[in-house]
Amino acid sequence: MPIYEYACSDCGHKFEALVRSSTVPECPSCHSKALGKQLSVFATTASSAEIAPMPTSPCNSCPNSGGPGACAFN
Repeated sequence: MPIYEYACSDCGHKFEALVRSSTVPECPSCHSKALGKQLSVFATTASSAEIAPMPTSPCNSCPNSGGPGACAFN
């Protein structure tokens, strides 16, 4: 059962949901089913003080200035 990140198209609420194959996720704020999946990135730890570069947008067509998951290429 994977955990997905969503953004509600109706109210803009962002949330995570544990999704089974037989369920349809809905917004916990407004109960809308009009959701957009967000790009998830995983966290890691490093032993050095160097910071890893942030990934570019999946389509590489925009600068993705809002950071990972901010690109709305739906």
